[in-house]
Amino acid sequence: MAMKIKHVFFDLDHTLWDFEKNSDLTFEKIFLKHNVKIDLVGFLKIYKPLNIEYWKLYREEKITKEELRYQRLKTAFDSANYEIEDNLIDLLAIDYIACLPDFNHLHEGAIEILEYLKDKYQLHIITNGFEEIQTKKMESSKILHYFSVIVTSESVGVKKPNPKVFNFALEKANAQSDNSIMIGDSIEADIEGALSVGMNAIHVNFEKEKVNNVYFKSITSLLDIKQHL
Repeated sequence: MAMKIKHVFFDLDHTLWDFEKNSDLTFEKIFLKHNVKIDLVGFLKIYKPLNIEYWKLYREEKITKEELRYQRLKTAFDSANYEIEDNLIDLLAIDYIACLPDFNHLHEGAIEILEYLKDKYQLHIITNGFEEIQTKKMESSKILHYFSVIVTSESVGVKKPNPKVFNFALEKANAQSDNSIMIGDSIEADIEGALSVGMNAIHVNFEKEKVNNVYFKSITSLLDIKQHL
């Protein structure tokens, strides 16, 4: 595979940038700021699966960005039986996005693998994350300089796994599908999306879930990329 690959496209959240850890710290910060007296661990246990559900609806164009931001919090608070006014939920939604890039934890091996790849390939980002904070996240975690092209779904107008996102990124990077590879944590958004346009793909499987597929490689550590590139 490495012989023909020239361009490596990464997902950002949950792949390089440790979204879970940074998100947990953000909630701790904004709840303290706004005097939200709720058990953080219990709230996050409710919120996290809801967030996944709402992001799926967002990817499928079934809800707007604003609905995603508000409804995931509203539903979580309701499920936790915590009374909170709508205007405070709106403030929390705004502050969550504003504060999220303040935390800069990366997944283990992220810097090492980017250092390993940077002189061998052109590196790029394709992300469904919100336009206004993805660059800030990379600046805060000191990885922005590794990437030549950064494509957000908002800049394209559709979201991964829509083929338009990947074709747009390939064109912007002056790359071909057969000399490019996508590395990401989501089989649906990253892997199936990349395969649909003829790209190669590596699935980042930190949770070590059982994956049966002959069309892509699955790794459990970012450093395992060295075995394939």
